[in-house]
Amino acid sequence: MDLIENAGIFIYPLALCSFIAVFIMIDRFIALRAGKVIPEKYLSAEPGSVSGTNDSVLGRIARFCESPMVDRDGVQAYARLEVSRLERGLFLLEVVIGAAPLLGLLGTVTGLTQVFSGFSTSTGLPDTSAFIQGIALALNTTIIGLAIAIPTLGVHAYLMRRVEALAAQISVWVEALLAQREAE
Repeated sequence: MDLIENAGIFIYPLALCSFIAVFIMIDRFIALRAGKVIPEKYLSAEPGSVSGTNDSVLGRIARFCESPMVDRDGVQAYARLEVSRLERGLFLLEVVIGAAPLLGLLGTVTGLTQVFSGFSTSTGLPDTSAFIQGIALALNTTIIGLAIAIPTLGVHAYLMRRVEALAAQISVWVEALLAQREAE
């Protein structure tokens, strides 16, 4: 608990960064489940034989393709739109990855400023209370900032890789769907 108490005012923006990161991570883990993006029935059947009946990404693309007015470019553009929806919120993780360590660094500089301003000009010795508080602020904000950024960086990398893999599968499925439509 001392870690949080000694972080000073910087705990509030750091807590906001942490909240945003956890919220986006949970949201994306739920949204990027295989059943929500590419259900098994779409992978095991011919692309044109499955109608867009469910609310998965491939279901929405299949439903979009059912219109006779849609051309190849329209389907590919819609598929890109669906892939961009998979990336929703991931930019906020990038912001947290950058902001949390910088907030920690700002706390470090503020704490060191407190330390150096606590030196007495007459004796040249620091005020022990200001010295301890300044060092605690400096170290604790750095620790909290890095403790937020490092796991967020790992999860962000995983989620980006997951989106890339899903986008590749969607692209292959859409190409097969378009080839089948053109053959008919």
